[in-house]
Amino acid sequence: MARRPLPRILSTGSAQIARSRELARTAADSATDVLQPLITITRGLRRLASAGRRKWADTPKDRRAPLLFLVASVILVVALVPYGPLLAVITLMAAAAWQGRDRKQSQSDGPDESQAQRLRSLYEALVPYFSAAEDPAPLYSHGGQWEKAFPAYEFDETDRITHLVVRYPAYFTDGESESRARIEQLLHSKSGRGREYHFDWDEEGNELTVTVLPPLPTDIAAQRFVTAPGETVLGFTDPTQIQRTLPLTHGEEQRDVPPVVWRTGIRSTEPHLLVMGQPGSGTSTLLRSIALQALQYGDIVIVEGGGTGEYACLTGRDGVLAVECGLAGALASLEWAATETERRLIAVNQSRQAGHPPPEDTKRPLWVLLDRPSAFAHLAAADGRKDPQSLLQVPLRHGRAVNVTVVVADQFDSADALSDAVRQHTRARVVLGPATAEQLETVLGAPPHTTPVAQVPPGRGYARLGTGPVHRLQVPATPDPYDDATSEADRQAVLALLPERTMPADGEQVEAGPVEAGLVKAELMEVEPVEAEPVRSEAVVAESTST
Repeated sequence: MARRPLPRILSTGSAQIARSRELARTAADSATDVLQPLITITRGLRRLASAGRRKWADTPKDRRAPLLFLVASVILVVALVPYGPLLAVITLMAAAAWQGRDRKQSQSDGPDESQAQRLRSLYEALVPYFSAAEDPAPLYSHGGQWEKAFPAYEFDETDRITHLVVRYPAYFTDGESESRARIEQLLHSKSGRGREYHFDWDEEGNELTVTVLPPLPTDIAAQRFVTAPGETVLGFTDPTQIQRTLPLTHGEEQRDVPPVVWRTGIRSTEPHLLVMGQPGSGTSTLLRSIALQALQYGDIVIVEGGGTGEYACLTGRDGVLAVECGLAGALASLEWAATETERRLIAVNQSRQAGHPPPEDTKRPLWVLLDRPSAFAHLAAADGRKDPQSLLQVPLRHGRAVNVTVVVADQFDSADALSDAVRQHTRARVVLGPATAEQLETVLGAPPHTTPVAQVPPGRGYARLGTGPVHRLQVPATPDPYDDATSEADRQAVLALLPERTMPADGEQVEAGPVEAGLVKAELMEVEPVEAEPVRSEAVVAESTST
């Protein structure tokens, strides 16, 4: 059958429709160009009106009448001023034009030659780790396209990477810490050393986000922190995982910084703290900061194994029961702390059996701070005495129930000398100073999500409370005020936090040992202290736990 030709109107209609659409689009573009100022001003007026409605909705009802009176006064003044309405209209149009401008930022054309070369070399370095011979369409291959592997990137003024999103194939073993560590070390080396990088692994989306972290502030001095009883500020960290901030004073400035808060007491899950670091890393600074905060609500006993007099400023202060630097004093102080813990356990147990609340003398916190206790191990062995750390077993195991907190600080080279009780019962951990990835994982129990750097300021490190995440940490500057190297501002900041001295400094009054001080304190509270033998502690503990 012969095919009939289509009617002329159908064969030429599509061309006419396309031509009409093109003419309409051209007319619309021309009208948009002509009316662009009017469109901008209209958009600005709409934005100003929306802002005014939001301001009115956010204003409390008791303040709306004064606000209306203020607006009416301004309108009246403008109306009475010569040329006031004209100037007001011109000002409104200018503000509307500014608010209605097109705020879309121009898209970047991409990295320049040096930045592209850096990304290309980084891509080639990742090929051996993110490629497999069996992959039919590899994302990483030698000479491949790095644009698909790096969807987002940012550079600083020196063309160094500050933000990078890395896509990797699904068969990469991102669940293994060894595989992650290799990639993190490679990115750290290729992106530029001397900076700390945060690695965020998205295992579901097969993406790794690398971000350069800004340095933590090191100019925060010791001061009274806004905390509740039982909360101790270990230092300050990044705002990535901490939602809380503390108001701080730095000279005449006020700032809000996210803290690392350690909670102690009866309901604490991490009642004791272990601090490890290198010499000069700031472990003694952290203990001084903790001591100044603990003296607000409790009593402290300090045992210093280094013998450097780092805590001489606390001697004789109100709430400081003892500051011991020798082996005999350390043994006496820790023995009294163990006895005091047992006395509190017995008192609390008897009160519970009688149906009464715990006695008041068991509610006041007692802090036992030990700086380098491993230094006494060799002295005790040479003298034929027991290691002072053996006296920490009762306070560590049962101190949480009676508000007894133990803080131990030591150095990495003496880590093997720490007792098993210290290792097992100190669930809050802090590492200060330069440390390898193996040392951080050994002490903290988990590797940090950042790359440690070789050169760090004093008081800089990592903290982990129990099974929580690993946080970067910067300890507030709390130096020894009697040290000549301390600046005057830091010295005055520490001296202002010290309690009043209750013992004369000339030494006329004989210093009472920690055992006598505890007995006097118990007599003042009309509570008869119980002297328990070391063998009796297990029975006391069994009795308290059974109830």
